Amino acid sequence: MTHTEIIILNFEEIRRRSIKLWSGLPPEYYYWKPDIEAMTAIEMIRHVLEGEHLFHKIVENRGNLGDYISPWQARPYTTLQDELNFAQPFREKFFDTIKAFSPEDLTHIEIIRSEKGQKRILGDYLQRIAYHESVHTGQMLAYFRTLGLDRPLIWD
Repeated sequence: MTHTEIIILNFEEIRRRSIKLWSGLPPEYYYWKPDIEAMTAIEMIRHVLEGEHLFHKIVENRGNLGDYISPWQARPYTTLQDELNFAQPFREKFFDTIKAFSPEDLTHIEIIRSEKGQKRILGDYLQRIAYHESVHTGQMLAYFRTLGLDRPLIWD
C-alpha cells in the first residue's frame, strides 16, 4: 500500500463509521441540539461534509482560502442521503488530489494558515482533517446518549 492509499483508507474508514452513526439518527431528531449555541444534528453532519471540502481547498491552495465560497451556501437541509449525495463528488475530487501527491510531497509541502498561526507539513495536515471528522463522531455519540437513543456499534 502506498502512503496516499493509507491516508485515503483512513478517510474512508472514518466516513464509514460516521455514516453508520448518522444513519442511526431518526429524522425527527435532525434539528435537535443540546443547547442554544450548539449545532443541530443535521448541521453537524453538514459541517463535517462541507468542512472536508473546505480543507480540500486549503490543501490545494497550500493554506490560503482566498475568495472561497461554499457550494453548500444557502442550500436547504433535507435528508442525510441528500447531504451525502451532494458531498460525494467533492469527496472524489479531494481523493484525486490526495492520490496525486508523492511521498516526498507529504513531507515537504507546507500548509501555511497565517491567520490561524498554523504551519504544517501536508501529511500531518491531512491527518488533522481526518481527526476533525472523528471528533464530531464522538460529539454525535454524545447527542445520541443525551437523547436516550441506541448508539450504533461503530467499533466493529
